Amino acid sequence: MATKDSYHITIDNTKDSSSVKLPMKEIPGDYGLPFIGAIKDRYDFYYNQGANGFFTSRMKKYDSTIFRTNVPPGPFNARNSKVVVLLDAVSYPILFDDSQVDKENYFEGTFMSSPAFNGGYKVCGFLGTTDPKHTTLKGLFLSTLTRLHDKYIPIFVSSISDMFTSLEKELSEKGTSYFNPLSDNLSFDFLFRLFCEGKNPVDTSVGTNGPKIVDKWVFLQLAPLITLGLKFVPNFLEDLVLHTFPLPYFLVKSDHMKLYNAFYTSMGDILDEAEKLGLKRDEACHNFVFLAGFNSYGGMKVFFPSLIKWIGTAGPALHSRLAKEIRAAVKEAGGVTLAAIEKMPLVKSVVYETLRMDPPVPFQTVKARKNIIVSNHEASFLIKKDELIFGFQPVATKDSKVFTNADKFNADRFIGYGEKLLKYVYWSNGKETDAPTVSNKQCPGKDLIVLLGRLMVVEFFLRYDTFEVEFGPLLLGSKVTFKSLTKATS
Repeated sequence: MATKDSYHITIDNTKDSSSVKLPMKEIPGDYGLPFIGAIKDRYDFYYNQGANGFFTSRMKKYDSTIFRTNVPPGPFNARNSKVVVLLDAVSYPILFDDSQVDKENYFEGTFMSSPAFNGGYKVCGFLGTTDPKHTTLKGLFLSTLTRLHDKYIPIFVSSISDMFTSLEKELSEKGTSYFNPLSDNLSFDFLFRLFCEGKNPVDTSVGTNGPKIVDKWVFLQLAPLITLGLKFVPNFLEDLVLHTFPLPYFLVKSDHMKLYNAFYTSMGDILDEAEKLGLKRDEACHNFVFLAGFNSYGGMKVFFPSLIKWIGTAGPALHSRLAKEIRAAVKEAGGVTLAAIEKMPLVKSVVYETLRMDPPVPFQTVKARKNIIVSNHEASFLIKKDELIFGFQPVATKDSKVFTNADKFNADRFIGYGEKLLKYVYWSNGKETDAPTVSNKQCPGKDLIVLLGRLMVVEFFLRYDTFEVEFGPLLLGSKVTFKSLTKATS
């Protein structure tokens, strides 16, 4: 259990707390020679050090969690690769302060994929908070999610039941079961049914190919941030193809239109509401395809396997505690309800700890609206107007001056006193203690994703006592394979 001394008390130097005067320092680091420096840093990032090594090595070199460097993709995908990097929990929230920073065009990183991938529209994720269209679209997202709130549990339970059937069948036939494609099918099925009035995606133009279509569509947009890790492909060739120039939309146009048409013909109520707000039906539909496919499905593609990975590797002791907590709360409530889920603090803590350890979106990029003073634990630094600020969340949320044993998964971390640390969980492009609004860039589906994570754990341990998995790296997130599964005995 979390105790009062199981986490560090730190001074938060942001504007919402009493600040302590810290010494002003110059931001260390450099960008190297024009063009050459950006290419060198790109090769370090992808091929020499890896993302984590790239940032932590520079943090050690400069003895600072705030420094200057180039970040990928650089030339010619991004016009500007020069950034100020933030790698600690104290400075990181400046990335969410829309009064001081602007996130327009920086949804994916320091570059923006072609609007062709979204019907020629700049969708809400790329809009700045001062754009009236952002207010309208974000408001539509939030009101839609509120209206559909009662459907979350029944649709997810139905979808996950199909997943468990497939998991057990594959494990029985092959001795192992690759979890990721099963998880992807669950995610797509749930999201499509949620936004498309309960319709089964198999009965639409996407058929059984929904997840594969979304994977291809997302990959072509995120290719500048991905390395395939193929030993038989020379690094320079992969770098030229994936990181140097944008990949064209026509490679996925036919499949993307099937996806768009499936949504367009199945979400009449939402599109009717969009028209009342002055939006074109096709623009609203492209925004919901992006919300469901890129934002939500893309995040769940990383989150669900990570959740199973961390619970699986924690072992039978945690499994027993989770099963006991879940089954008692469900029995008392007479079923899986929101009230029952709220009585499961260990489940909630496990979900938040997974999001801290493996944030689904590792990068955040913004532009300074004005000169900004940013502080870490030791000093303050001046970031000038129009400079790019870049956060690498997997390091920032493992800040050892905030979290005890920050690199270790601790299922109890956010129980009791530990709940005070939730303000340092940033996976949703905002603090976990904040809420998405029309005037900020926090993920509109923040609360939905957390609920679905908790539901996955609940449904799992209502059916099973324990399990074993093995895992490894994947393009996005972790590859998880089930090795054994023990059905519930009580």
